[in-house]
Amino acid sequence: MKLNRALIFTLVAGVATLLSAQGKPQFEFKLAEVHEKTFPTTLADTEFARLVNVGTQGRVHITVYDNGALSQDEKAVVEQTQMGAIDFARISLAPVAQFVKELNVLSLPYLYRDSDHMWKVLSGPIGQGLLGALGKANLTGLCYYDAGARSFYNTKKDIKTLADLKGMKIRVLQSKLMMDMVKDLGASPTPMPMGDIYSALQTNVIDGAENNWPSYISFSHYEVARHFTLDRHAMVPELLMVSNRSLGRLTKADQDVVRKAAKDSVEFQKARWILSEKENEARAKAAGCSITYLTPQAQAEFVAAVQPIYAEYSEFKDLISQIKATR
Repeated sequence: MKLNRALIFTLVAGVATLLSAQGKPQFEFKLAEVHEKTFPTTLADTEFARLVNVGTQGRVHITVYDNGALSQDEKAVVEQTQMGAIDFARISLAPVAQFVKELNVLSLPYLYRDSDHMWKVLSGPIGQGLLGALGKANLTGLCYYDAGARSFYNTKKDIKTLADLKGMKIRVLQSKLMMDMVKDLGASPTPMPMGDIYSALQTNVIDGAENNWPSYISFSHYEVARHFTLDRHAMVPELLMVSNRSLGRLTKADQDVVRKAAKDSVEFQKARWILSEKENEARAKAAGCSITYLTPQAQAEFVAAVQPIYAEYSEFKDLISQIKATR
């Protein structure tokens, strides 16, 4: 049976149009990331962007701007994402909590027993409910990423007891909760963007900072702050979020793809985080950094010192109790 030539031309033209439409995205979005290209969260950002592109058949393309290319100031990133100037952002939960107070609960010091406890909270109704609270800030929370536990490091000395921390100038996230925590521990909190920490340590503007193993190594802080104390004072989750303005430009079907891609990227990120923690702790030891493990008595001193913070969040005491009771 012979096909009509006009029909053949119509079919070919239709296929060409479809391929052209798939080849050129309908939407070009930006994703802000403060870490460098091989950091676990950046790798997860890239995987998320790939899944979105595949799931939307090329209609949505997301470019990951790593290494703070859009901004090293996480609070500024949140504000620009609210306005839609930045479409997506991977950001620490602490700066976002300045805009949604109840998110602070997830970052309270010494709140979680361990990583498994934290993930049961984040993956369950408490964590997922708090993701929804971002709507009041014109943002949509897509998923949490792992950021391990934060500990102190400094240029001066080994911190073995609470008294050793007294009076030190410590860089913290741009967050009232983190500032209050450092004050309660007897140190002087200094909030600043991530990109400014190295030079501030070098020039004695600050004595130390607090972060996880991968950040300590990837930003080369170990070169100038050689004393690391593994006190694990806070487990502050990372957050992948999108501007409501940007998300609202997509069809319902493509919005669903974005949400699914975010959730599918979580296990990818967690696996790379665990590997990165082990590798970077080993690198710190190989570089000759002095690593202090607190005694149970010293750890108890740190925990007791930060209890006043919980009184400041008494309006969320039921939520805090639910988190502590999560098994």
